Amino acid sequence: MRMPARQRCHAVLAGLVTLATAAALSVAATAPAAAADTWNEVGSDRADPLTESQGLASVEVPAGSPNRYTGIGTIPFDLTVRGWNHVGDPDASYNGYYVEPYQADSGSAKMFRVQAPGGAWSEYVHALSPGEALNNSFDTISPNGSWMVSGEWGTMNRLLVFPTPGVNPATSPSANLPQASTINLDHAVRDVQGCDFVTSTQLLCSSDDPEGALFGITKPLLQIDLSAEPGSADVTGHVTALRQLPLRSSCSGSFESEGTDYDRRTGTLRVIVVSPGFCVLTDSKTYRFTRS
Repeated sequence: MRMPARQRCHAVLAGLVTLATAAALSVAATAPAAAADTWNEVGSDRADPLTESQGLASVEVPAGSPNRYTGIGTIPFDLTVRGWNHVGDPDASYNGYYVEPYQADSGSAKMFRVQAPGGAWSEYVHALSPGEALNNSFDTISPNGSWMVSGEWGTMNRLLVFPTPGVNPATSPSANLPQASTINLDHAVRDVQGCDFVTSTQLLCSSDDPEGALFGITKPLLQIDLSAEPGSADVTGHVTALRQLPLRSSCSGSFESEGTDYDRRTGTLRVIVVSPGFCVLTDSKTYRFTRS
């Protein structure tokens, strides 16, 4: 996600020795090695800068559905003229409800656009709670389908939980989508661009952190282990930095990590990383990982 007032200060060509040392320190500082999985890169695909640069989701229903992507080129014109000019990282429930998160440059609300399994679209607007950031970086739907987790930009110690629009019977397009609870994190995170459930109590998240001070590495892949399944009551989340996301391009400059998707059918994790400068057009990638 490219934010209007955002400062990006990441030096891309950091020394290999520095990165290796920092990564080792990060794992030691955040959690025992046995507490976290290892995700190994197994391949990549080019990410189109207009239609595949913000987020992605695997869709299980209907059977055989293609993967979904978001980017500036996927925003419907009528949403743009109404001010919803940024789309984040989407997700789909296991029973086929697809949810895209939207934000505007100003205002007091964010919006979630939902496509039902039959194809019909509806919009659910959430009025910001006191102190809630305007941006709408991502959404991810719990395995039971009833709850949706979303995040804010900047340095945060929480994730937000909502009833899943269109799935949870407590939601309606004609009513405000309320925040249901909070995931309180035991370690601050910065600029989280996407999360996806791996289990009912574990999330994998991509951070666009350009500084590296929180975990010793920039652009980390994060694992968040929850104390319980999210719902109407607050839960806690233990944060672990697993690895730095791939930062490879023919151009030098600031990379941008974007959306995240975990496909339980294949055990594949996918994360979008947008290349710097002109190379955003040529070698931005969706990287694939498997667990060992």
